[in-house]
Amino acid sequence: MRAMAADTRHRPKEPGQPKKRAKAGRNLAAAIGVGVSLGAMIVAVLLFAPKLWVVVIAVSMAIATIEVAKRFNEHGVATLYAPAVLGGQAVIWASFFKGANGMLAAYAATVVVCLVWCLLRKGLNGKPDQYVAEVTHTVFVVTWIPFFASFTVLLLQSGPGGWKQLVCLFVVVACSDVGGYATGVFFGKHPMAPAISPGKSWEGFAGAVLFTQIGSILVVRQLLDQPYWVGVALGALMVLTATGGDLVESQVKRDLGIKDMGTLLPGHGGIMDRLDSLLPSAVAAWIVLDVLS
Repeated sequence: MRAMAADTRHRPKEPGQPKKRAKAGRNLAAAIGVGVSLGAMIVAVLLFAPKLWVVVIAVSMAIATIEVAKRFNEHGVATLYAPAVLGGQAVIWASFFKGANGMLAAYAATVVVCLVWCLLRKGLNGKPDQYVAEVTHTVFVVTWIPFFASFTVLLLQSGPGGWKQLVCLFVVVACSDVGGYATGVFFGKHPMAPAISPGKSWEGFAGAVLFTQIGSILVVRQLLDQPYWVGVALGALMVLTATGGDLVESQVKRDLGIKDMGTLLPGHGGIMDRLDSLLPSAVAAWIVLDVLS
């Protein structure tokens, strides 16, 4: 077997044989192109029309909610589309018009609607069929996607410089992702969670911590004119939420037996595959920048 493997490695590539992809199994050129385009769109919105951010979030979270609910249903995880999408939109827009109180009220109302919707959708004479599963999965999707995303709206609405807080969020998450990936590729030897995400290593996590701390302190000082300890606190919390968010989505996908949540973004997968570390980090950013500062 070893000899056969060696022979295969040195065998010349036949004409027409597809090129090998990157180590992560993705089209790197497409991934970079999509990533740069998304980044440019976000920068343009925040610089020239920050109020449009809520529209961007509302549309993208509706797509992400449908994307994830579809995947869940395809693999036997009963999830209801309508209350998840409509409730998610209510949470996002309530956070824009009424702030944290409105967001919380809309989220609580969505949970109540889910309870009643799942109860009555088969009529009063219908027998219970996956009632607990439908409620649990639907509320999980609403929480994981639009509710967490609403914290980006709260950051934007925090004052005249709210868009700067959003920039801090994106920069720090990018530092965590890039630092963890680069350090892991070059120095990764000890897997962090091999059963969940084999590509993640403790060396990569150490790189994420380093890059995140440096980036967080710099961006908080330069953009927000806050003391360095705010940057330290923000970086420390967000490296945990960014890494944890990535691991959570990996665990969900492994549980479902899929590679990506969707196919909308070439080289990335679905929208949720790009948001896994960002969404919980939005919660962390709001806690540090708006609640504790």
